[in-house]
Amino acid sequence: MFNSAAQAATGSGDGKAIFDKNCSVCHSIMPPPKNAPPITPLASRYHQKFTTKKDGVNHLVAYLKAPEKNKAIDPQAITRFGIMPALKLPDSELRTVAEWVWDQYNPNMGMGRGMGMGQGRGMNQ
Repeated sequence: MFNSAAQAATGSGDGKAIFDKNCSVCHSIMPPPKNAPPITPLASRYHQKFTTKKDGVNHLVAYLKAPEKNKAIDPQAITRFGIMPALKLPDSELRTVAEWVWDQYNPNMGMGRGMGMGQGRGMNQ
């Protein structure tokens, strides 16, 4: 499922620009976190919960429009960082950035299962 050529063809560069403009003030791409969960581990959580990109992206788009604790992919992140504000972006931009987030999953990072323990990101840090 991880195909960087396909990602490039789907405009994931546009998703990065949207992220940089609207999301990067709170989210880092890689740990450590800023004021919200980093994107790479978040993408891993989406890949754990959803079997298809379509389902994961649809969930993320809906969440970005109207974040609610009971719809969060990572309830521990809500406890740690609080609920994020709704993003007031056009649906097309929300979908593009959600697809970009999905594509940030890297199965070689060792965070495909679990919370990245042993890599300096324990729950008490």
